[in-house]
Amino acid sequence: MGAYLLRRLLIAIPSLLGISLILFTVLAMAPGDPFSEMATNPNVPPEVREALRASFGLNDPIMVRYLRWLAAMVQGDWGFSFASRIDVDKLILQRVPTTLFVVGSSQILALCIALPVGIYAATRPYSIFDQVANTLAFVGFSLPTFFTGLLLILIFSVGLDWFPFVYRSDIAATGWRWYWEMFRQAIMPITVLGLFQAASYTRYVRSAVLDVIRLDYVTTARAKGLNEKTVTLRHITRNALIPVVTLVALQMPAVFGGAIVTEQIFRIPGIGSLLIDAILANDTPVIMAVTFVFACLVVLFNLIADLLYGWLDPRISFS
Repeated sequence: MGAYLLRRLLIAIPSLLGISLILFTVLAMAPGDPFSEMATNPNVPPEVREALRASFGLNDPIMVRYLRWLAAMVQGDWGFSFASRIDVDKLILQRVPTTLFVVGSSQILALCIALPVGIYAATRPYSIFDQVANTLAFVGFSLPTFFTGLLLILIFSVGLDWFPFVYRSDIAATGWRWYWEMFRQAIMPITVLGLFQAASYTRYVRSAVLDVIRLDYVTTARAKGLNEKTVTLRHITRNALIPVVTLVALQMPAVFGGAIVTEQIFRIPGIGSLLIDAILANDTPVIMAVTFVFACLVVLFNLIADLLYGWLDPRISFS
């Protein structure tokens, strides 16, 4: 296991370097920079603007700037946010926990819905339950998160006044009251992301279980006299989860992309809203750091998926 982890980490290093180089090049070639707004300010002379660009190295070749950024990143210096007037690493550390809480909770909700519904529908194919589950899955997958988010706000915030539609990080309550207010304001964004992912996962779980349920070893298990619950849980579900784990790992970029939209709808102070604000302000250091963090999270979740393969299927060896 240790050797496998070390090998995967060594493989991840060139992947992250390639991703960072592509991101940096695209951002460097994009129009605009943190000082572009100064061009429209008559109080800032052009020579002052050019002096600022030169002091931050924005006139240097792209590869020189990238190597300078990479060396600083390795040393723990992620740059300085021109818009927020704070170090980028501190800014991201303030936002990442909120995003991970919302995304992680939505994934748990999605799996808690998709696994039992998909397994039960596959064990009873073409039944009424299966048809209803498929219909709801298609509907849920077809509705974008910004539509369901606005729909929940209209129903539960504007109409019923049950939940707040603006996510606040400065709740004045303490103790259990603080946890309850945090739970109330997180219900709708977690539900929006969770139901959208659950609709997709349900279809894949059903398909994976249908593929496994017809295999010979499942028939052999039933012939040995095992009850249907044991056959389903120990022989069918565990092997059917292998492609589902792959899907969940590969869906993480889409999940974080959906989180960006959801954070904008509910005004969640997460890393997605930070990225949107940085793009609007041409805050290049923040854009680069946030996108690189997204890339690292995707690589991490793929590593976790590979480790889960060995637990689900003992035939897989890490040696």
